[in-house]
Amino acid sequence: MRYYVNKIGFYLIAGWIAITLNFLLPRLVKGSPVDVILAKTQGVAPMPPEARHALELQFGVSHDPLIVQYGQYLHNIFTGNFGLSVSYYPTPAIDVVMQALPWTVGLVGLATVISYLIGIVFGSWLGWRRGTWTDGLLPASTFFSAIPYFWLALVLVYVFGSILHWFPVSGGYDLNIPPGFTPEFIGSVIVYGLLPAITIILASVSGQLLGTRNMMVSTMAEDYVVTARAKGLRPTRVFGSYAMRNALLPSVAGFAMSLGFIVNGSVVTESVFGYPGVGFTLLTAVQNNDYPLMQALFLIITLAVLGANLVVDLVYGFIDPRTRLAN
Repeated sequence: MRYYVNKIGFYLIAGWIAITLNFLLPRLVKGSPVDVILAKTQGVAPMPPEARHALELQFGVSHDPLIVQYGQYLHNIFTGNFGLSVSYYPTPAIDVVMQALPWTVGLVGLATVISYLIGIVFGSWLGWRRGTWTDGLLPASTFFSAIPYFWLALVLVYVFGSILHWFPVSGGYDLNIPPGFTPEFIGSVIVYGLLPAITIILASVSGQLLGTRNMMVSTMAEDYVVTARAKGLRPTRVFGSYAMRNALLPSVAGFAMSLGFIVNGSVVTESVFGYPGVGFTLLTAVQNNDYPLMQALFLIITLAVLGANLVVDLVYGFIDPRTRLAN
């Protein structure tokens, strides 16, 4: 029980630090969302002070002491009020995030699970078959693990989109099909999401595969595996119950640690493909100095990564009792 309490306490503190930094960083940047709106309307009649004050209220710009602003900020977070988006004015920033979030969860979440499963299955198999012809596959894995997301995305767009015309190169669905839970729309979403998903899988599966393979090789030298083989147990049982089961424990923690890098890669991938997810929305917010939207996106991404790491840590403590005993 102490292990779980310590883990939950640690992530609560980490979440509070993330929330606080998300509050302070935009206030350290010169200017405000109101200045951005006024810059876009430059050349129009000057805005009266009363109108500027009304915009400041809409965007949550306050001249109160910092501690008062912090209290109001915490209240707004727990009520889901992140202010209005500059890029999509006058749409609230949280509405923009909620529209983009399902696209990223569907794309990145599914691609991450697929890449993780492929990595642990084939990595375990390569480790089990070490010293055979399968070792010749390792250079290809190393090559893909070194390729940046954006470079791989551009190559796939050029080859499969521009030359072969197998996949669309931009967007999340066919604009000629009305959105809805219809076979036509769902099929269009799948077609438009295949190439970005393949990019994420190819760029992330290699690291998982190599890590699992190396852990499998190390596990094969452990005494309990050598003893199991000496007792004449079936190779499939030795592989599944003794070697692979223990080799996958570090992979669970590695999966949690890689979540942050996956989110970073999704920003680049969605930007290249013009995919209407969190990454593309974040790029739009940065280009338009949309501080309320950036603040909402940063906070939700950070809390999502922390939450995923917390879940993995709790699961890891359940499947490996040695972790609980060490705390």
